[in-house]
Amino acid sequence: MIEVDGLAVAVPARPLVDGVSFTLPAARTLALVGASGSGKTTTALALLGEHPPGARVTGRVTVAGHQVAPGQPPPPGTVGFIPQHPSAALNPVLRIGTVLRQLAVRHGTCVSEALGKARLPDDRDFLRRFPHQLSGGQQQRLVLAHTLLAKPSVIVADEPTTGQDAITRAEVAAELSGLGVAVVLLTHDLGLARELADHVVVLKDGRVVESGPAVLDAPRSEYARALVTARARTAETRMEPVPLLEIAALGTEILREVTLDVARGERLVVVGRSGSGKTTLARCVAGLRPWTSGTVRLAGRPLPRSPRRRSRADLARVQYAFQDARASFDPRRAVVEQVARTAVRLRGLAVPAAREDAFESLAALGLGREAARRRPDGLSGGELQRAALARALLAHPEVLICDEITSGLDPITQEEVLNLLTDLDVTLILISHDLSLAAMIADRVAVIHEGRLIEHGPAAQVLHRPLHPVTRALTGLPEESPFVP
Repeated sequence: MIEVDGLAVAVPARPLVDGVSFTLPAARTLALVGASGSGKTTTALALLGEHPPGARVTGRVTVAGHQVAPGQPPPPGTVGFIPQHPSAALNPVLRIGTVLRQLAVRHGTCVSEALGKARLPDDRDFLRRFPHQLSGGQQQRLVLAHTLLAKPSVIVADEPTTGQDAITRAEVAAELSGLGVAVVLLTHDLGLARELADHVVVLKDGRVVESGPAVLDAPRSEYARALVTARARTAETRMEPVPLLEIAALGTEILREVTLDVARGERLVVVGRSGSGKTTLARCVAGLRPWTSGTVRLAGRPLPRSPRRRSRADLARVQYAFQDARASFDPRRAVVEQVARTAVRLRGLAVPAAREDAFESLAALGLGREAARRRPDGLSGGELQRAALARALLAHPEVLICDEITSGLDPITQEEVLNLLTDLDVTLILISHDLSLAAMIADRVAVIHEGRLIEHGPAAQVLHRPLHPVTRALTGLPEESPFVP
């Protein structure tokens, strides 16, 4: 079904992929794993005949009997692509049903069947929605439905469980395992790779360092062992008893009177299913979204609902690192200039001083000067995520809100970022679906479900002795099970 032999892709500045080879039979799954920038996406996009502008490509790629080369992609519908951030692939101005019906007519397929395989409803209310009215998990499944309507022989899935809660992740895994087509899985979720992949290819700096069916269970190379064993250290808490952030009866069209205090120096992890209201809560606190009722206080002083009404000091004190880092950067400007802009706007630094501060902040997160001078399209998703974090930290905030910022990172980079976060002298609010992350970093955990705060307390209590059935489901405990001691 897929044969890749000696694939090499190089841009003028550096090689991206060097001598990658693998084969994948029909109806089997292959996982490409490795650190951000290892060449996973470049390799996968070669299956579609896509390469970076100006790249030199050598080697041989064959998909479903079709030779693929730059300018010679396989026939339409042969390869389906599910991107890491599904919102980028959805038309924001067309209703869901309109796009699905257009695709079904083009390929002679059935909308209801595709939605059923993607575990989405096919009722009129759902089909009349726009993409922005769906949760991240629903958007991911909608892109899968789009892909299935084309009846592909191969599906390339780029981080399909990024930012998904445990329940949705299990649903996505079940969907991918039952498609009956060849699947190339790009993932940092090693548990998902173990669960789905018949063969695993480990990439580092564009080269294959190890491949085989049992790589993740018995890694031979030092690099693969580092991926499998990476764990962030647990930092000693520096939480003070005095609340820094006070959220009282906060209400929106999604949130239902959420009341929550966050102490100075606390690390709070907010968890819940996709669409539960976690990100809405975080955006309200950061001033990125207005609310209809309730208050948000920082150090005893009410914060305005709108960012336009917040002072420069208010904006600097509460910073937000976005889940979709690529969408938060201007594609036409160097990354370091955009990071430096934070220090210019919110701290009043002159441009040269701000640029040097930006270089230092980026270097602390593993991005050297050469990478920092590139435009966003010259960095991997993981590298851009680190750049987004550096940009937020350059404001010297008191409260740092991180929305799934580790979900697109490989285990080694995730460990590095989490270790950095635990060392920061800042109140940290982490929006996450990763309960293992919460166990490592959180002082307290808050669980949001259908816009309500359903459980809140010390991390050990919420994660190991949950009271609410939804929390039990998220932690993998059956609803009727007794408390775990």
